[in-house]
Amino acid sequence: MINPFIRVLSIATACILPLAGISVSRAQSAEPFEKFPMVITCEYKGLHQAFYFTRLDADGVATYINPSKLAGTISVGGTAKALGEPIGGSCLGKTLKELRASGQARDLKP
Repeated sequence: MINPFIRVLSIATACILPLAGISVSRAQSAEPFEKFPMVITCEYKGLHQAFYFTRLDADGVATYINPSKLAGTISVGGTAKALGEPIGGSCLGKTLKELRASGQARDLKP
Protein backbone atom coordinates (compact mmCIF):
# COMPACT_ATOMS: atom_id res chain seq x y z
CA MET A 1 0.00 0.00 0.00
CA ILE A 2 1.22 3.50 -0.90
CA ASN A 3 1.72 5.98 1.91
CA PRO A 4 -1.15 8.58 1.77
CA PHE A 5 1.34 11.47 1.93
CA ILE A 6 3.19 10.21 -1.14
CA ARG A 7 -0.09 9.71 -2.99
CA VAL A 8 -1.20 13.32 -2.26
CA LEU A 9 2.24 14.65 -3.23
CA SER A 10 2.24 12.74 -6.54
CA ILE A 11 -1.29 13.96 -7.39
CA ALA A 12 -0.32 17.56 -6.57
CA THR A 13 2.80 17.28 -8.73
CA ALA A 14 0.81 15.80 -11.61
CA CYS A 15 -1.60 18.76 -11.45
CA ILE A 16 0.99 21.52 -11.07
CA LEU A 17 3.45 20.50 -13.81
CA PRO A 18 1.03 20.99 -16.71
CA LEU A 19 0.01 24.38 -15.33
CA ALA A 20 3.65 25.44 -15.14
CA GLY A 21 4.04 24.52 -18.81
CA ILE A 22 1.00 26.60 -19.75
CA SER A 23 2.42 29.64 -17.91
CA VAL A 24 5.76 29.37 -19.71
CA SER A 25 4.17 28.95 -23.14
CA ARG A 26 1.86 31.94 -22.57
CA ALA A 27 4.82 34.11 -21.51
CA GLN A 28 6.75 33.14 -24.64
CA SER A 29 3.81 33.64 -26.97
CA ALA A 30 2.95 37.04 -25.43
CA GLU A 31 6.39 38.49 -26.21
CA PRO A 32 5.63 39.70 -29.80
CA PHE A 33 2.55 41.49 -28.52
CA GLU A 34 4.75 43.49 -26.17
CA LYS A 35 6.92 44.78 -29.02
CA PHE A 36 4.31 45.21 -31.75
CA PRO A 37 0.85 46.78 -31.64
CA MET A 38 -2.12 44.53 -32.34
CA VAL A 39 -3.66 47.02 -34.77
CA ILE A 40 -2.26 49.87 -36.87
CA THR A 41 -4.72 52.33 -38.38
CA CYS A 42 -3.86 54.18 -41.58
CA GLU A 43 -5.56 56.71 -43.83
CA TYR A 44 -5.23 56.57 -47.62
CA LYS A 45 -7.24 58.78 -49.98
CA GLY A 46 -9.76 59.64 -47.28
CA LEU A 47 -10.37 56.01 -46.29
CA HIS A 48 -9.40 54.88 -42.77
CA GLN A 49 -8.29 51.26 -42.51
CA ALA A 50 -7.25 48.91 -39.71
CA PHE A 51 -4.32 46.56 -40.26
CA TYR A 52 -4.04 43.57 -37.93
CA PHE A 53 -0.83 41.94 -36.64
CA THR A 54 -0.72 38.56 -38.38
CA ARG A 55 2.84 37.27 -38.39
CA LEU A 56 6.32 37.81 -37.00
CA ASP A 57 9.15 36.43 -39.11
CA ALA A 58 12.33 34.97 -37.63
CA ASP A 59 14.20 38.11 -38.74
CA GLY A 60 11.92 40.33 -36.61
CA VAL A 61 9.69 41.72 -39.37
CA ALA A 62 6.00 41.92 -38.46
CA THR A 63 3.32 41.63 -41.13
CA TYR A 64 -0.01 43.44 -40.89
CA ILE A 65 -3.02 42.86 -43.14
CA ASN A 66 -6.51 44.33 -43.45
CA PRO A 67 -9.78 42.73 -44.64
CA SER A 68 -9.22 44.17 -48.14
CA LYS A 69 -6.00 42.11 -48.25
CA LEU A 70 -3.74 45.15 -48.31
CA ALA A 71 -0.63 44.41 -46.26
CA GLY A 72 2.48 45.99 -44.89
CA THR A 73 5.52 45.21 -42.78
CA ILE A 74 7.47 46.87 -40.01
CA SER A 75 10.30 45.93 -37.67
CA VAL A 76 11.14 47.25 -34.21
CA GLY A 77 13.88 49.50 -35.58
CA GLY A 78 12.51 50.06 -39.07
CA THR A 79 9.75 51.90 -40.85
CA ALA A 80 6.39 50.80 -42.23
CA LYS A 81 6.44 49.51 -45.81
CA ALA A 82 3.60 48.44 -48.11
CA LEU A 83 3.51 44.94 -49.58
CA GLY A 84 2.26 44.40 -53.11
CA GLU A 85 1.06 47.47 -54.92
CA PRO A 86 2.96 50.67 -54.10
CA ILE A 87 0.40 52.86 -52.36
CA GLY A 88 0.84 55.86 -50.15
CA GLY A 89 -0.85 56.54 -46.87
CA SER A 90 -0.41 57.91 -43.40
CA CYS A 91 1.57 54.92 -42.10
CA LEU A 92 4.27 54.52 -44.71
CA GLY A 93 7.75 55.48 -43.61
CA LYS A 94 6.80 55.83 -39.92
CA THR A 95 8.49 53.94 -37.09
CA LEU A 96 6.59 52.12 -34.36
CA LYS A 97 7.41 55.00 -32.03
CA GLU A 98 5.91 57.51 -34.48
CA LEU A 99 2.81 55.34 -35.06
CA ARG A 100 2.26 55.11 -31.30
CA ALA A 101 2.81 58.84 -30.81
CA SER A 102 0.25 59.69 -33.52
CA GLY A 103 -2.32 57.29 -32.04
CA GLN A 104 -2.23 54.98 -35.06
CA ALA A 105 -0.89 51.98 -33.12
CA ARG A 106 -3.20 50.11 -30.76
CA ASP A 107 -1.60 47.80 -28.21
CA LEU A 108 -3.18 44.72 -26.69
CA LYS A 109 -3.97 45.39 -23.03
CA PRO A 110 -4.16 42.50 -20.53
